[in-house]
Amino acid sequence: MTTVTEAPPTPAPVAPEKKPPRRRGRWTPYLLLLPGLLWLVVFFALPVIYQASTSVQTGSLEEGYKVTWHFATYWDALSEYWPQFVRSVLYAASATVLCLLFGYPLAYLIAFRAGRWRNLIMILVIAPFFTSFLIRTLAWKTILADGGPVVGALDALHVLDVTALLGWTAGDRVLATPLAVVCGLTYNFLPFMILPLYTSLERIDPRLHEAAGDLYAKPSTTFRKVTFPLSMPGVVSGTLLTFIPASGDYINSDLLGSTDTRMVGNVIQSQFLRILDYPTAAALSFILMAAILAVVTVYIRKSGTEDLV
Repeated sequence: MTTVTEAPPTPAPVAPEKKPPRRRGRWTPYLLLLPGLLWLVVFFALPVIYQASTSVQTGSLEEGYKVTWHFATYWDALSEYWPQFVRSVLYAASATVLCLLFGYPLAYLIAFRAGRWRNLIMILVIAPFFTSFLIRTLAWKTILADGGPVVGALDALHVLDVTALLGWTAGDRVLATPLAVVCGLTYNFLPFMILPLYTSLERIDPRLHEAAGDLYAKPSTTFRKVTFPLSMPGVVSGTLLTFIPASGDYINSDLLGSTDTRMVGNVIQSQFLRILDYPTAAALSFILMAAILAVVTVYIRKSGTEDLV
């Protein structure tokens, strides 16, 4: 017997491996980011680096300044001007709290109760931006003028007696006192509180309020358990947008305050433009920036939200 052995099948030809096609537009996102990155480098990073080098220089305007790594300038500036730092934080925090107390009800009204008047109220909120920051601040000198209706009403209500005990006013005078500075800060930065709050409140689904009502929750309970927790991103954003610029402001203190209400911004402005002590001014700027960064970092972590509007 003979065994017929079948020939093994011929293997199919293997197609050559194709290289994956190159993704078109791979560099497009980076090209779109390039203008913004260049803007940050030219107008933020380079000035910060220049100020950092200025803060460790020694010399004078006549002889010139040289980088000598004189870090003692930071300690000297902080030890001499720490009252202005404390005052800046106190005024900024007070204005931020007042902006939150005044801004939250208004933002709530715009988001849930304004109806057809919503656009008009929003225009009124941003209307102060149509005028100069300086003009808005100068207007408060007329509003808080001695013998004016505002001061007269506060005096009749004995509000000035309480603020005088707290050291915020001097007798029946409001101008050139801490109260005037805080009023100016509150007015000028109030829109920065209202807009993030409104944006955050508007994003809340109204069905959540209806569900809370179906569960027999009182309006106060609904606000405490539903509305306010969901609006926390707006609260955090608004408080940051108010506190950060207010702590470095110097116009309100300069126009509405006195030498006893000088903030650290006034000191920096004076060191740069009048005394011409550039190292001290740069050191004060970096100390203020570091303090604000530390406060903001702790605040964001304690607030329990990073979903900022």
